[in-house]
Formats: sequence, structure tokens, C-alpha cells
Amino acid sequence: MTRIIFLVVFWISAISTTVFAKTPGEVDVGGVLREASLYGFAGDFRKLSELRGKPLIINVWASWCGPCREEMGSLERLSRRFGGKQFNIIGVSTDDDASAAAAFLARSKVTFDNYLDRNLLLEKMLGADTIPLTILVDAHGRVLKKIHGSKEWDSAESLELIDRTFRKKM
Repeated sequence: MTRIIFLVVFWISAISTTVFAKTPGEVDVGGVLREASLYGFAGDFRKLSELRGKPLIINVWASWCGPCREEMGSLERLSRRFGGKQFNIIGVSTDDDASAAAAFLARSKVTFDNYLDRNLLLEKMLGADTIPLTILVDAHGRVLKKIHGSKEWDSAESLELIDRTFRKKM
């Protein structure tokens, strides 16, 4: 009987840690993103709130992350096809080395806006304890969905996910 109780308690604690563990300060799905400063690689600066008014896809990545590098091409194709029209796309690098991130962007020929998360404020707010992480945000800054792991963002399946989440016909 003791063994069964131990297993039940262990199972419940494992599930609760997996389901409920979050980054300190993380905005949950349904919550509104707080104001944050965005520092571009070309020295540009803007506020996260400036991106409101249109749905937003935020991709959190790092140059050393293989799955992040894998999905960057599909994000670029998605951006070229729909970015700025139906929604905006931005990338947020968690690299410690800004020059490594900038070099990756240049090699990849990425044209959508990317920012360096200097103080890991966005990483914590978005809950990017693992990357890549892509967050779908409505026009008012409300987090609608968080997708962990690499995806082919311009695939039919991903376009359907974006369409359903943003309630827009692609």
C-alpha cells in the first residue's frame, strides 16, 4: 500500500511540475504582454507596444540552437508571403553574443525584424525556458498560443494553425 501511495504522489508531482512550471514573470496564454524594449541589430530601438494593432508572431531563437536555425527559413518564407499584411513577425534572439546572432541573420538572409534580448526580459516574459518558442499574439497584445519546438512555418498545417488562432483566412 505504501508503494502505491508513493507512486501516486510521485506521478502527481511529476505532472504538476511539468504542467505548472513556468518562468518567473511569464505571461500565460490568455494574458497580455507587458511593455518591453526591443533592441535591433542595426542599433534601432522600439517598444513592444508599437507592434499592437495587428496580430504578431514572435519567434524566440539563438544562433547556437539547431532547431532554431532549421525553422528560420520557413519563418522567412512566411514573412515574405504574409508579413505586414495579415500579421507581423519578429524574432527575438537570446544569444549572449550579439555578433554571433547578427552573423547568423546575415548568412540566413533573414529580412523580418529581429531583436536581441539584452537582459533576458523577453525570454522570461514569454516563458522561453526551451527554444525555439513561437508565440502567437492578437492585435491587443494577448497571448493566444505558445508553440515549443521547430516547425515548418509555411507548411499547410502551420498556415491552418495560424488561420485558426488569428481567425483570419490566409
